[in-house]
Amino acid sequence: MALIVQKYGGTSVANLDRIRNVAHRVIRTREAGHDVVVVVSAMAGETDRLLNLAHQAAESPSEREVDVILATGEQVTSALLAIVLQDMGYKAKSYLGHQVKIVTDSVHGRARIQSVDSYRLLGDLREGIIPVVAGFQGEAEGGDITTLGRGGSDTTAVALAAALGADVCEIYTDVDGVYTTDPNIYDKARKLRRISYEEMLEMASLGAKVLQIRAVEFAAKYKVPLHVRSSFSDEEGTIVCEEDEEMEKAVVSGVTYDRNQSRIELIKVPDRPGVAAKLFQALSHASIPIDMIIQTSSSEGQYANLAFTVSKTDYPKALEIAREVARELGAQDVLSEEEVAKVSIVGIGMRSHTGVASKMFQTLANEGINIKMISTSEIKISCIIEPKYTELAVRALHDAFGLERGEG
Repeated sequence: MALIVQKYGGTSVANLDRIRNVAHRVIRTREAGHDVVVVVSAMAGETDRLLNLAHQAAESPSEREVDVILATGEQVTSALLAIVLQDMGYKAKSYLGHQVKIVTDSVHGRARIQSVDSYRLLGDLREGIIPVVAGFQGEAEGGDITTLGRGGSDTTAVALAAALGADVCEIYTDVDGVYTTDPNIYDKARKLRRISYEEMLEMASLGAKVLQIRAVEFAAKYKVPLHVRSSFSDEEGTIVCEEDEEMEKAVVSGVTYDRNQSRIELIKVPDRPGVAAKLFQALSHASIPIDMIIQTSSSEGQYANLAFTVSKTDYPKALEIAREVARELGAQDVLSEEEVAKVSIVGIGMRSHTGVASKMFQTLANEGINIKMISTSEIKISCIIEPKYTELAVRALHDAFGLERGEG
């Protein structure tokens, strides 16, 4: 007997028919002799609907009240699934985040989980009850409802799996696993049987939408195996786990892309200590995350150009701050591109193989694609390019590294 946490995304619980389908899958797991705890998202489109309502009520609604509104989406699906399971003859009970005692910090809209009390859930399992937990939400100190940000139900599921000591956390979604690249962009994309936490974390941060970044971080920290699979088929999906020797044989495991990028560059900034700190402190105080940073010094040594990328959502505010800091520093100019794309290759095999970067750059050059910025780590290389070349770049890199055949 295993203890399994199953998480079902919005498309999996989009209507009552699909909720009944989820119930049948949960029951099959129970009938196979396993204990199961279920985590659900809101019905597909419901979070957006609720968010739009809040913004119709006021131009800048209170973040606290928005969290109260958004949390109702998962409340509905958790109760509906419990009702359906009961109607099918199984004991089930729905829980909200504060009832399970998922304790978070007090940052509304993107709260981070601090602790989970597994006592009630373990008690239910001993009594043969199937707990159905509303994902995406928790409770801050003082009792306020908080939400965990987009994709937060994944994090809820992994946190519960860690607290319960579950054998596996199954993430059910509308795709049947993790692919070498987006199948919607390239029909030669291949489903990966296994992928390491580190690779999955890089792919999630670089644009792959299969798993939320914080969920992967949680899984890696507490060594929770993840099984990403489709709720619409019985096919095996992709296991996300600790790396092994087999994984290291592939130099590159996947190609990702992100079109939600903007680029800002300060031209001829005085090249002296504290300049970069002044800019990025100002951006940090505005809660603007920075992705790539490139600084180049002039041959005279007096000036430097400082370029960085942010999400398109943060672009207007970031540009305003950059211009203000540039004036204070006496920079010559601020250049910007609201729309750029980032294409990346990821693979733990890069640690022990040479020539990967040159192969990537030559592949892009052969397609006439100019590289604007480059960023590297031990297991990834990212390039900023013009958005119109995104799909071409993804297909060319996928072919160059033999990902269709599993060569890497």
